[in-house]
Amino acid sequence: MNIQHKTSDTKGSFFIDQDGILLAEMTYVWAGDKMIIDHTEVSQTLAGKGIGKQLVSKAVEYAHEKHVKILPLCPFAKSVFEKVEEFRDVLI
Repeated sequence: MNIQHKTSDTKGSFFIDQDGILLAEMTYVWAGDKMIIDHTEVSQTLAGKGIGKQLVSKAVEYAHEKHVKILPLCPFAKSVFEKVEEFRDVLI
């Protein structure tokens, strides 16, 4: 699955789109130089395949590249950060 990314001055998302159908998405808003992850959703067709964690992983990679911090307000994303110690260096 190819995870894509789109961003603007105020918000962005990491997502999987197949044939124009949104199968998974994690959205965030910008607060200065911080990404606030506010929602993660994975379709039933991809449920249980670790896609949500992969979306969070892409956000962590992006945070490292751009030297920004992440605040996970989304309960799912927050749970991933609690489970994966290697991701925590980008947390606020």
